[in-house]
Amino acid sequence: MSLRSLFKGALLVTASAALIAVITIAGVLAFVFYHSDGGRSWDMPVSMISSALTWDGADYEFSGDALLGDDRWAILIAEDGQVIWSLRKPADVPEQYSLTDVASFTRWYLSDYPVQCRIRDDGLLVVGAPRGSVWKHDISTESRLLHDAPLWCGGIFLLALGCVLGLSYFVVRRWFRQAQRVRDAARSDWINGVSHDIRTPLSMVMGYSAQMEAAEDLPPDRRKQAGIIRAQSQEIRDLVNDLNLTMRLDCAMQPLRKKPLQIEGFLRQVAADFLNGGMGEGFSFEMDLPIKPLPQIEADPFLLRRAVNNLLTNCVRHNAPGRTIRLGARAEGGNLVLFVEGGTAAGHPAPAEPDRPLAPDGGATHGTGLKLVRQIAEAHGGSVQFGPGAHQALRVSLILPIR
Repeated sequence: MSLRSLFKGALLVTASAALIAVITIAGVLAFVFYHSDGGRSWDMPVSMISSALTWDGADYEFSGDALLGDDRWAILIAEDGQVIWSLRKPADVPEQYSLTDVASFTRWYLSDYPVQCRIRDDGLLVVGAPRGSVWKHDISTESRLLHDAPLWCGGIFLLALGCVLGLSYFVVRRWFRQAQRVRDAARSDWINGVSHDIRTPLSMVMGYSAQMEAAEDLPPDRRKQAGIIRAQSQEIRDLVNDLNLTMRLDCAMQPLRKKPLQIEGFLRQVAADFLNGGMGEGFSFEMDLPIKPLPQIEADPFLLRRAVNNLLTNCVRHNAPGRTIRLGARAEGGNLVLFVEGGTAAGHPAPAEPDRPLAPDGGATHGTGLKLVRQIAEAHGGSVQFGPGAHQALRVSLILPIR
């Protein structure tokens, strides 16, 4: 899974959380609106009911039956507490009220009936609804709470969103690691199987070609062809080995067996093995080591030898005989720099600028060789750099930490 895919997943989770929050808030507002008489307060109907109740000089006339509906009732209480007009008043609603009674039911209930009140010139108009139809509760709060409410709501929303994103991150990360392990195991099994299948016929080809190359009864041109087959078979073998190792380093399956390493003796041994194996035939070889002893490093000798051999082989493979190959080391600050210098990569001029970074895939012309060098350097906590050497030759440097 790439970083772009993870970003898309996080964006999708964020959008989903935001959509859930918006739908929830809209649903709450719609619920409140639906259950509040279409968004209207009771003040408007009570004022209209009051306007529909008039005094003609002898009696009260009421023209607002449609406003009350079939389930509401109304009474008018005079200043002395006596009910002077009523419409559909329940039998358990009193006819006389004290100042305490008025103060109580205007805030709460009148005989368990939810009521609304409006002050008139001739008294107090009370409009009641059936028991249990309306819930009334007196709520008072400080103004500071109302001012801080948006901040609290925003903070709670951001906290919830952060929790959703955090949970999604850990779930996606866990899923990604599991999927990565499955892919790594499948790739490892496939490469190991292919490598095993190649090694057996490749060993036979190398063995027979070596015998044909050494057979004195064959014509020289046939022996030369057999030598070419043997050399190309060795390259295939090295490629398979590099493929296995780079896969193991990619998947962190190659354990590092570090031990103290004196670099001068190590490089001399690598150079001797390289020359004795005939790989440097036709090339002049130079060692570039300081007179003062170099500090020891903690490294895996097998992997480090593999990296240096790959660089030496690259110099031989991509250059004509007669060129000079230089192998050396020096200390720079807290790092030890191993370098191999000789010629250029196939068809490429020497780099004009030093410290050219290695491409992530090792470069198409280098196959897995230089990629493996980079992986080995990074496994030791170091890096690889390109730079021009003497006579415009390509220099590849392994920068390894001393401690």
